Amino acid sequence: MAKKREISLVRSSAAEYLTFVAASGRGGVEAVYADENVWLTQKMMGVLYDVQTHTINYHLKKVFSDSELQEDAVIRKFRITAADRKSYDTQHYSLAAIIAVGYKVNSERAVQFRKWVTGIVEEYAVKGYTMDDERLKNGGSVLTEQYFEEQLQRVREIRLSERKFYQKVTDIYATSIDYDVTAQATQRFFAMVQNKLHWAIHGQTAAEVIYNRADAEKDDMGLTTWKDAPKGKIQKFDVAVAKNYLTEDEMAQLTRLVSAYLDVAEDMALRKIPMTMQDWETRLNRFLAATDRDILQDAGKVSAEIAKAHAESEFERYRIVQDRLFESDFDRALQQLGATALVSDGDKRERTHAVHVLAKPHKKPVARNKGKDKGNKE
Repeated sequence: MAKKREISLVRSSAAEYLTFVAASGRGGVEAVYADENVWLTQKMMGVLYDVQTHTINYHLKKVFSDSELQEDAVIRKFRITAADRKSYDTQHYSLAAIIAVGYKVNSERAVQFRKWVTGIVEEYAVKGYTMDDERLKNGGSVLTEQYFEEQLQRVREIRLSERKFYQKVTDIYATSIDYDVTAQATQRFFAMVQNKLHWAIHGQTAAEVIYNRADAEKDDMGLTTWKDAPKGKIQKFDVAVAKNYLTEDEMAQLTRLVSAYLDVAEDMALRKIPMTMQDWETRLNRFLAATDRDILQDAGKVSAEIAKAHAESEFERYRIVQDRLFESDFDRALQQLGATALVSDGDKRERTHAVHVLAKPHKKPVARNKGKDKGNKE
């Protein structure tokens, strides 16, 4: 079996992705490094930019028809083994063609790639040179043993952190090798992850839980926990947190679910499998499906704004009841002092009575003369 070529490129969303796809052979294709150049098939470019192969073909034809590149200068055939285990001479396209297509494709990954290229060009225009400091520090490679060791440490740190359950999942997402906080994919994932986890446990989004369970007529307004629970007052900010309405069993399920997902992340790092943003999004859905959980397909029927408004409205009603029934630490202390005072007063009265009895003069009983009778004369 031929040894897979390992290539090393400047770190970026698409370039980093190209590195590990080539190293792991994902998608059944390989990048070829030859003559100090990187060569990809159309299929591989489709994987790189997250689009269909026919889209790559369309843009390549446009590049050549516009004379942006000379076709024979950027195409070279390399023999590759297909799925049927037969070898075929297949057209590959050089880095110049890869970059040219990257400027034409309309996808989130292509946008990230263009940002990276623009940064390289700007640095070159200002300095007259560009340097990949990160790769030079790592001896010419980005995906080193140290990279995966650090990745493993990050996953374990996330597990031990006191972050909220859904924040731990987003923290794992942020370890993606192509992570970009401004990417639409990131915003979409962050917006959906909390709802996906809630839905998997009880079939409602976070907003739906708040809307359906916040009730001024219920004990504690339907909350099972809050910031100052169990004896402190429920505050307005407590009622807009979906987790505060979950039952003990639902919270236990949620904790186990997130812990199992972190196990997956740790396993990926141990096996030295780099993950992209798209990988983590897909992996979350597969993970939920594998555990027989329902997967949320939309944003739910209740918006976060409506849920919050409803909960706060219920809180204003509940506040009146809470103020009437609430016992603060001061109230409890006062009651305790009052009970102690009553006991003390009772003891005092008993002691006073005892002293009074002891201090009272003692009268001798008068003996009656039985031998005399009034008016009786001898």
